[in-house]
Amino acid sequence: MDRPSPNPGDAVTRKLVTFGRILREAGLEVGPGRLQDAMRGLALVDLADREQVYHALRCTLVARHDHLDIFDAAFTAYWEREPRESSNASGDVLRQERPMLPPPPGSEDGAVAGPDDEDDRRRHGVAAARDELLRHRDFAHMTNDELRRVRRLMDDLAALHPVRRSRRLQPAHAPGVLDQRNTLRQSMRSEGIPLDRRWRRPKLVPRKLVVLVDVSGSMEPYARALVMFLQALSAREGASRYVEAFAFGTRLTRLTPHLAGRDPDVAMARASMALSDWGGGTRIGESLAGYNRVFGRRGLTRGAVVVIASDGWERGDLALLDGELATIARQADTLMWVNPLKGHEGFEPLAGGMQIALRHVDDVLEGHNLAALEALAEALRRLQPVPRAVSRGA
Repeated sequence: MDRPSPNPGDAVTRKLVTFGRILREAGLEVGPGRLQDAMRGLALVDLADREQVYHALRCTLVARHDHLDIFDAAFTAYWEREPRESSNASGDVLRQERPMLPPPPGSEDGAVAGPDDEDDRRRHGVAAARDELLRHRDFAHMTNDELRRVRRLMDDLAALHPVRRSRRLQPAHAPGVLDQRNTLRQSMRSEGIPLDRRWRRPKLVPRKLVVLVDVSGSMEPYARALVMFLQALSAREGASRYVEAFAFGTRLTRLTPHLAGRDPDVAMARASMALSDWGGGTRIGESLAGYNRVFGRRGLTRGAVVVIASDGWERGDLALLDGELATIARQADTLMWVNPLKGHEGFEPLAGGMQIALRHVDDVLEGHNLAALEALAEALRRLQPVPRAVSRGA
């Protein structure tokens, strides 16, 4: 008995169901009714036209305006990056827009992938789509498993670190400071005439980075993810020399020795035991006063990039906070403030602590999801020293 030929619509249905599950995991309300509407919409458009498919799914699966960015990220990651399956023209969704994945290692070009290879590619495509959705999902809505997955994605952010110009020089191809010793050595090959001049330039080294995270009750939905970000910064090799991590609620706690090590779970367990005021009150001014009194006097702030992560809900003396922030801003190279609430629609800096902070900080950034932390890491990377004029004497 002949086997029935596969129905092209079945492949589209399976992909749509998987896509709906990914959207639900990202926080969108996608139920069976919306999936049925999406199937009806796809039946009325040309499946080979990317724009028609995109708008058909967007109109039927998205109910809120603030979910559009999540939908766009999921659509790009799943439909346009997923490997193509063998089917006829009517069932090949986005066949002209979706690129083919490279062949697996060890396979020859043009070889037909087996069922196992196709399943692996599909799983990789779904995993990439979930990672893309996690980048834009609010930390407050993540489960513990999602936070652990986000922690693995934070490793790449720790490499983006501010640098400063060192007093030490290193060889350079472009003109800078004349390297007299090597220039004279090379001139011995041309009868003492310095035809090949050698140059040196100041070496760029990591700048000190001080991060203070608010772990009070108002910041509890975001404090765990931000402490994970601190652990990612501290876990890099040699980071203990230029990264200092602190947490504060009602008092200041130095987390640098507790976050050391490559195992994030062990480091987070040590940090949680050290934080006795987790989820308690907020005393930003008193905590910063303790930092300036103990660590500021040791020169930790001088020339450093200081990042304070807090929503600004100060319950203490605002005048004290004003004075302590002024001290930090005067000693630090750059003072940045990260407020997770800034990523929410309709945010206004109405809290007393935020109004004080705006007088002293150089920049206010979001911190409610992984994409916001990526923007923070990129802002730190852009803090490059301004080139100075150097002598080009012979």
